[in-house]
Amino acid sequence: MNINILLDGLSLGAIYALIALGYTMVYGIAKMLNFAHGDIIMVGAYAILTTITMYSNPIVALAIAVIVCMLMGILIEKIAYKPLRGASPLAVLITAIGVSYFLQGIAQLIFGAESKPIELPNMGNFKLLGASIRVSSIITLVIGAIIMAALSVFIKTTRTGRAMLAVSEDKAAAQIMGVNVNRIIMITFAIGSALAAFASLFYLMSIPSVTPTLGAMPGIKAFTAAVIGGIGSIPGAMVGGILLGVVENICKSIPFLSNYTTAIEFSLLIIILLVRPIGLLGKKRREKV
Repeated sequence: MNINILLDGLSLGAIYALIALGYTMVYGIAKMLNFAHGDIIMVGAYAILTTITMYSNPIVALAIAVIVCMLMGILIEKIAYKPLRGASPLAVLITAIGVSYFLQGIAQLIFGAESKPIELPNMGNFKLLGASIRVSSIITLVIGAIIMAALSVFIKTTRTGRAMLAVSEDKAAAQIMGVNVNRIIMITFAIGSALAAFASLFYLMSIPSVTPTLGAMPGIKAFTAAVIGGIGSIPGAMVGGILLGVVENICKSIPFLSNYTTAIEFSLLIIILLVRPIGLLGKKRREKV
């Protein structure tokens, strides 16, 4: 296998993993599927586009995108989801889909429906074992790995992280022990949205244009990655994202499979769920009656 194909697949997998972490954290803690999460990527992309146009500095653009996405995530949770605490899963799911279309519609009204190109610094390539490797792929892979490792450390070692674990295990018991559940859920949305902002920049390195539906397909594939890894499992989201990114890039590199890449990815999901319904690293949970 060409090392370039593998590294590009790993970097794409890191993007999916960052997005999937947002899905899996919200599900693990709030027990809801936030299908508007993919559109947070689109919000981050437009924030980067606007900032790059004004300042031409990708670091400043990323910082602003992180702030904008975090605020958007908190706002969505407070306005759309918090009033639905205790509502049926179907009501929450329909609301999430509505929020997704609402964000896409607002983006279309503000920026138009046309694709807008974005100019990010060209980092070039370098040679490794005879292959031409994109520097952007290495940066995405390295920074993505650092972020995921930092998140794992945060969850396991900090007071807030341990509170998040407690809420994910038993929300009522955590509340009795003095954990502010609403605050923890808000922080979870903020962290997931910040990860989506990083994913926005990395995704724009590969596809340097922005549309109101930019986050739709990456969001669906990241959700697929979260389910493959085991929805609610942070390590599972990482493994699922990397696996899906590598499979996608390998399929695209094989001419007779390239047109069926998406079908193969979702077939992989079906096969894994048939063999292991809780996902690769998912845990069986006892349901209280």
